[in-house]
Amino acid sequence: MPDKTTHFGFQDVPVDKKVHKVRAVFDSVAGDYDLMNDAMSLGIHRIWKRAVVNMANIQPGQQILDLAGGTGDLTRLAAPRVGKAGRIVLSDINSVMIRTGRARLLDRGIAGVVDYIQANAEQLPFAENSFDCIFIAFGLRNVTHKQTALESMYRVLKPGGRLLILEFSKPVAALKPAYNFYSFNVLPVLGRLLAGDADSYRYLAESIRMHPDQKKLESMLQAAGFEDCDYHNLTGGIVAIHRGYKF
Repeated sequence: MPDKTTHFGFQDVPVDKKVHKVRAVFDSVAGDYDLMNDAMSLGIHRIWKRAVVNMANIQPGQQILDLAGGTGDLTRLAAPRVGKAGRIVLSDINSVMIRTGRARLLDRGIAGVVDYIQANAEQLPFAENSFDCIFIAFGLRNVTHKQTALESMYRVLKPGGRLLILEFSKPVAALKPAYNFYSFNVLPVLGRLLAGDADSYRYLAESIRMHPDQKKLESMLQAAGFEDCDYHNLTGGIVAIHRGYKF
């Protein structure tokens, strides 16, 4: 019998309610999302995202899916690499985030190679073998059925394609006390001061703790069919890049 509840941060909520609650969080933070990312990470998130795109080995003319693409940071980095012959689909479950990302990419002169599609990662509306590369940054932890989403990503990848996941993970022991204090004491205050929303950023801190750690996520990738799976810790394991291939 399917589970009737799932976690939303540290709360248990009905499965069919989680997607709406997550959408409400990102509706609330969309306008201040980039500012808050800079404040929360001291700008380091930009280095993490650049590392993902560098590891993706994107070639001119390739088809890329930026899943949970939000305000378009990875799309912006990838666009020059696919060139005019390539295509990037920026997809997000949240329409407000898509509109915000599209406006910011247009402001940077990025147009013509990017399509914008609202979609649920668990049921991607693309044909099998559509993309050379998929990346998802800080989005998988918000998905209700993560294994289903990984299987959906596997389906739409081309043979030889690769998936890269950038997500908060389990830091090394020496960092945990300071990291926990920052997450549960400083982060909500930043959310209240900069975005007028402490609760959404408290949820973000909680959702990180509920996300699978490095080894567990690697095993989930393998269970979804991905091969040559590995992961790379960044900033002491505060975040990790997981990578898997479809052969």
